[in-house]
Amino acid sequence: MGTGTIENAPVHDHHGQGSSEFLEYSTEDGSLRIIGFWVFLAAEVVLFSCLFATYILYHGQTAGGPTSKQLFDVPGFAIETILLLTSSFTYGIATYFMRKMNKTAVVGWLIFTALLGMGFVGMEISEFTTYVGQGATMQTSAFLTAFYTLVGTHGAHVSLGILWMIAVIIQVAIRGIDNMTSRKVFIVGLYWHFLDVVWVFIFTVVYLTGKVL
Repeated sequence: MGTGTIENAPVHDHHGQGSSEFLEYSTEDGSLRIIGFWVFLAAEVVLFSCLFATYILYHGQTAGGPTSKQLFDVPGFAIETILLLTSSFTYGIATYFMRKMNKTAVVGWLIFTALLGMGFVGMEISEFTTYVGQGATMQTSAFLTAFYTLVGTHGAHVSLGILWMIAVIIQVAIRGIDNMTSRKVFIVGLYWHFLDVVWVFIFTVVYLTGKVL
């Protein structure tokens, strides 16, 4: 059932409008904003690359404190990974229904995605709380400083993404699916998928490697 704003369906290049078949690209302004967001994500890649490099450099600097092998809990970070990867899949479904102009489905799948993201953040907070309770704070060693900075920065990005997603859900619920809301849904989706990719690297470089080395 299509419940979106049909009158704002894709425009095919007559008066300065874009020619894409996708609604989010159907205006020049929308296309430029999406390109601008790709540039922003490139800057984010640089940020996380620096944090990963720092973590790798200081991984062995435990100063007599707990090591990654002693701290990391396999079921815990495995569930976090499942939650976040599943949320990326559900966001993809929301984008699919956006293209079908189905407002109800878009709102429903975005809410489900946000809930999965909240579950991820909740588990990460619980993980950090457990570590601190074991005496593994940021001040304990260079390894833990780098660990909390890298994983915490990613968690802060996920939290921001959830708030941003909620704002977009409200706008889609009120305005329906038009040029502006489809562009916002698409951009938040880019951001969310980017955070999933970063997490795959964290899962591999920090947690899996940390349980072995």
